[in-house]
Amino acid sequence: MGRRQPLLAPDQHLSLQPARLLVRRMDLPVTSTEELATGASAGTATGTTGASADASADASVFIPAPATPYQGDIARYWDGEARPVNLRLGDVDGLYHHHYGIGEVDHSALGDAEDSTYEKKLIAELHRLESAQAELLLDHLGPIGRDDTLVDAGCGRGGSMVMAHQRFGCRVEGVTLSAKQADFANRRARDLGIEDHVRARVCNMLGTPFETGQAAASWNNESSMYVDLHDLFAEHSRVLAVGGRYVTITGCWNPRYGQPSKWVSQINAHFECNIHSRREYLRAMADNRLVPQAVIDLTPATLPYWELRATSSLVTGIEDAFINSYKDGSFQYVLIAADRV
Repeated sequence: MGRRQPLLAPDQHLSLQPARLLVRRMDLPVTSTEELATGASAGTATGTTGASADASADASVFIPAPATPYQGDIARYWDGEARPVNLRLGDVDGLYHHHYGIGEVDHSALGDAEDSTYEKKLIAELHRLESAQAELLLDHLGPIGRDDTLVDAGCGRGGSMVMAHQRFGCRVEGVTLSAKQADFANRRARDLGIEDHVRARVCNMLGTPFETGQAAASWNNESSMYVDLHDLFAEHSRVLAVGGRYVTITGCWNPRYGQPSKWVSQINAHFECNIHSRREYLRAMADNRLVPQAVIDLTPATLPYWELRATSSLVTGIEDAFINSYKDGSFQYVLIAADRV
């Protein structure tokens, strides 16, 4: 694969010199996975569907036992999760995400708050913002061909996998610890007639069934806070072809704040995850042959999503923790794109 160019405007990314230098200079915090409610995609570290209703037709029907008690806890968490915020948003157009949104709110599309259709319009706007987030991640994968394979680590209900296939025409493989999510994603792929190109499996993202060097690109979308980063990036480095691109969008606590804030602790407790610092991401990448090409602070871009969501009927009680931590600087929302060398 040829060398990829960062897909950023000059004022949007940090020019990176040696990876080790970047590790010392950059400190990005990790945002907790969006409410991977039963209708979102690509957001959880526990991947997508795996136990299909039609076992004879689904290659992911085998469900391995969790390797650790913690993995079992996470699998149970996402198997039992059913927050309306994710299903209602996914129902807008059939793309079910498990992540947050970016971009300015289109208030003209919302209309009058007293109108009977306002809540429906608000949900559609939240979904537009979360799909914009997935589009930004796909933008940074670089040139992808129809014969390439992509890997979504923590694919949720598969929305980002569908979007990736629709854009590139390639094969997309997802992994998740949640059999419920995997089954959902695989059923959606069959409904869309793309099951030959989009598939979710139940497995640990730290030990995937993919061949060494098989993937042209891979990503984590709000799912890396469920695993050890060195183990995670070692597996991405193994699966990626030399020159392949890895992208993550995540929340992380800001080392410049000193320690994880009370808001970050609340997010950890809410999602049963372990948010990492920005510094940890960059160090673990450097140790595993992943050289950052772009680091973008998306915090200002995600605040409008959270502030709008806090006014909706789909609140879950965690909105204030995100808003307050983003505003006080203890938490950041970042995109990191790195090449496998």
